[in-house]
Amino acid sequence: MDHTALLALFDRELREGARPDGPGVRVERTGEVVRRIATAQGWNGVVWSALDEEAADAVIAEQIAHFFGLGLAFEWKLYGHDRPADLGQRLRAAGFRPEPEETLMIGDIGELVLDAEPPPGVRVEPVTGPSGVDLVADVHEKAFGTDSSRLRDELLAQLSAGPDTVVAVVAMAGGEPVSAARMELVPGTRFAGLWGGGTVEGWRGRGIYRALVAHRAHAAAARGYRYLQVDASSQSRPILERLGFTPLTTTTPYVYTP
Repeated sequence: MDHTALLALFDRELREGARPDGPGVRVERTGEVVRRIATAQGWNGVVWSALDEEAADAVIAEQIAHFFGLGLAFEWKLYGHDRPADLGQRLRAAGFRPEPEETLMIGDIGELVLDAEPPPGVRVEPVTGPSGVDLVADVHEKAFGTDSSRLRDELLAQLSAGPDTVVAVVAMAGGEPVSAARMELVPGTRFAGLWGGGTVEGWRGRGIYRALVAHRAHAAAARGYRYLQVDASSQSRPILERLGFTPLTTTTPYVYTP
C-alpha cells in the first residue's frame, strides 16, 4: 500500500471512524468534526475534522464552547495534512497552546524487523493488575518527568473493563522497573497503537525500547492486527525507521484549557 492510501486508511479507521476505546468514553460526530469525550481525568479532544477556510473559525469556536460547557480542557489533535492549511495558526489565535510536534509513523507488522531481545539481565513482564500499573507509572514519571496519575487511572480502568483493548509491559532489571510501554488495540480496525514507551535514564541505549516494540508487535499480530501506529518523538523516530516504520505526516497536539 502506498503512503497516500495508507494515510487515508488511517484517517478513515482511527479518526473519522473513531469509536469508544475505553470505559466511560463516548465519540460524538457533529458536522465535520469527530470528538472524544471522557472524564476530566481522561483524554478529551478533537480527533478528526474536515474544514474549509470559510467555516473553520466558527467550528473552532463551537468546539471551545462545547468543551467549556462540559468543564473540560481538551486537545485538538492536528495532523500535517489537515485542512485548511493554516488550521494551526487559527487554533493558536483562538487560544490553543501547541505542544511539541511528533511524527506519525506506521509499520506493516509483517515487514518489520522484530528480532530484538532485551539485554542480559533484563526481562519483559506483562502488566495485568494494580501492582504492574504502579511499576508502569513509576517508569513514566522517571523517564518523562511528568505526573502519571492520569495514566495510572486510565490503565487500571482499561485492564479492568476492557483487557482485550490494551497490552502493557514493563522491563525489569532484577527488582527495578527500567522501561515500560503499552499498546492500544482498536477492535474492528487494522491498527494497533504504540504508546508511552519510555526508559529511565541510565538504561537507555541498550536496546530495551526496541525489545518492547518487538514484544508488542508480536502481540498485535497474534490478535490479527496488520499495522502498528506510533506518534514518534525525535528520539524514537530513528529507532523506528531502522525497524521498518514509515513516516507519513506530522502530528501536533493543540491544548485548550478553560
